[in-house]
Amino acid sequence: MTSDRQLFLDVAASAAVLLRDPAVAASWETDSALAELRVGGLAAHLAWQITVVPRLLAEPPPDERPVTLFDHYTTQAVWIGAPLDDDLNVLIRRASGEMAVAGPGALAAQAAAAIGELRDLLPAEPAGRLVSLASMVLSLDDFLATRILEIAVHSDDLAVSVGVPTPELPTRATDAVLALLTRLAVHRHGPTAVLRAFSRAERAPATITAI
Repeated sequence: MTSDRQLFLDVAASAAVLLRDPAVAASWETDSALAELRVGGLAAHLAWQITVVPRLLAEPPPDERPVTLFDHYTTQAVWIGAPLDDDLNVLIRRASGEMAVAGPGALAAQAAAAIGELRDLLPAEPAGRLVSLASMVLSLDDFLATRILEIAVHSDDLAVSVGVPTPELPTRATDAVLALLTRLAVHRHGPTAVLRAFSRAERAPATITAI
């Protein structure tokens, strides 16, 4: 198995530990740090980043040409910068809420089961394997990179929501996520804005948010 696929499993395992934290279950029906999303819905959205992978691998590889990881975020990820009432964001919140009905124990078990399944599935997948989700086609390894970013961001969201420390991810995962976010921030705001945000507080822009 490639080191990138193992890295996804390590990051997913970190999320599974957070999902089992008693603080998550205790706050299940309370508001999360994200607007219009309860803790249960946020936990479900985090778990989905893991459970979606074996479902995609059960489908035949798509015939379409894949996009690159960068092009996915710059041309396909229409949710970036979209308002809360955008149809896609509403759909994500609704689906997350429906998934959360199963409860914290069942959700944590689903994530753990998916990780166990993927420990066997991922090594067997060939290099260049393609997957498709909602009309986007990516290589499996690029898709896993998108899930690592999602898990990193939403693990922080969930930890803040329930008052526990944000999980520390493997250094290589953190480096990869920050490199991708920096590249996307430069794409959205320009290199000068990012340079100033990193080095000159007196000239820093109000935001260099990447996603």
